[in-house]
Amino acid sequence: MRVRLPLTATATATAALLLTAVTGATPAAAERGTDGGSLSKVSHGDPYADCTIGARSPDSVVYPGTEVEPYLTVDPRDAKRVVTVFQQDRWSDGGARGLVASWSRDGRTFHESTLPFSACAPGGADFERATDPWVSTGPDGTVYAGGEGVDFTKSTRTGLLAATSHDGGRTWENLTTTHVDEQPFFNDKPSITADPIRRGTAYQVWDRLDNDPPGPSNLDGPGYISVTRDGGRTWSEARRFVDTSAVPNTQTIGHVIVVNRHSGALYDFFDWITYADDLTTVTDAHYAVVTSTDGGATWSAPVTVAKDTAVPEVHPNDPTKALRAGSTLPSPAIDPKSGTLYMSYEGSDFSGGRHNSVQLVRSTDGGHTWSRTPTLISPRRVPAFSPSVAVDERGTVALTYYDVRFLKPGETTTLPTAYQLATLPHGDPRLLSERRISRVFDWLQAPYAGGYFIGDYQGLVPVGTGVRPALTETDSGAPDNRTDVYSGIFRTPVTGLDHPKAS
Repeated sequence: MRVRLPLTATATATAALLLTAVTGATPAAAERGTDGGSLSKVSHGDPYADCTIGARSPDSVVYPGTEVEPYLTVDPRDAKRVVTVFQQDRWSDGGARGLVASWSRDGRTFHESTLPFSACAPGGADFERATDPWVSTGPDGTVYAGGEGVDFTKSTRTGLLAATSHDGGRTWENLTTTHVDEQPFFNDKPSITADPIRRGTAYQVWDRLDNDPPGPSNLDGPGYISVTRDGGRTWSEARRFVDTSAVPNTQTIGHVIVVNRHSGALYDFFDWITYADDLTTVTDAHYAVVTSTDGGATWSAPVTVAKDTAVPEVHPNDPTKALRAGSTLPSPAIDPKSGTLYMSYEGSDFSGGRHNSVQLVRSTDGGHTWSRTPTLISPRRVPAFSPSVAVDERGTVALTYYDVRFLKPGETTTLPTAYQLATLPHGDPRLLSERRISRVFDWLQAPYAGGYFIGDYQGLVPVGTGVRPALTETDSGAPDNRTDVYSGIFRTPVTGLDHPKAS
């Protein structure tokens, strides 16, 4: 789910763009599998095809066979052991029939298991729908999966859920409801992070919207946390750890924790959004980070990371066609050797507020100070979406994202889209290179849920001297199987000369 209002006062200024394809590989010249990597489909079949639970109203539309919003993890002891999670059968008005895990023991062949986060899943939690899948693996190989259960038919009820696997995602146990609320509270956008150095420890973080009593000038959206220290058998009572009460009409969203393997410090990244009294205009939006040096017991005051300059995600040639991708959600990473922190995000700094690009900032002092200006990662003239960032063992920074460079002027009935991989050896922007790793597909074939929906995020993790993404592609001409999830390993270059940067 993603509950929030438009993010910038300049939103209504977004105009149609007539794009020309930029210099670079054409669809015919760059097939999937070039440049030292390939993608394999990890979503197979539909375990919830016969489930009839979850209809909200006659206007609710379920998209059978759709898999969207993937995240993934690899076992730190064996990178061939992969678990990818995603939404299965997306609904038009929120959530999906359930969440699915796709697991592999050889990194190539994937098998599915059902995550017990909705009533559609065998032995699942008592929620009509599920959303926001996340997954992380601890140093002992324990896999922690998280998500959100949602009810709509009687009243809006949301619950934060967690489960663990000790066989690489094949089976799941220790189903736990870490927190649950009825209206007018709403829990949103949980993530889960296994501590890489504290055995048996994992953190689940999210935002909790409070509009009690409902109405203008009465919104609060702090960050909440629940912790397990016994391998997921029990979780602590949820508590507020990012406080927004001092600034009226403020919410957070997109909480994600990364951990410094040397110091044990925790860094939680999120977007901070403040509204005017009528709750229809954003007066401040910026990304921030809080730090804990005692395993999550106490946290610092927020430090500003970067201004959120995102504008609405739309078809560049037809702004009436809304898209839904990664706007407002930060993607953080940490260099495993140096401790340098990175955050990627959608922003419009390089287009004068016309469209979003992929931007990157970094901190070399433990999050106390950040880049004065962001680094532009995606091509300047092309809208780009849903960045994810990871840092491999050599300190090479990798980012993945969608862009629409193959869209032709005046084309409105389709939206040719491709997934790109950019790398910065040693984090040096002067060595930035890029290549396409997906086929070109039509974004407008995706299910419609507040926009043509491929997921509010996509996954990316480091694997030795490379990275493994998880991403959504559409299946043109397949109305009962509109999307699938793919994954694969791609090497990261030693220098920026290995793969030229598209202009």
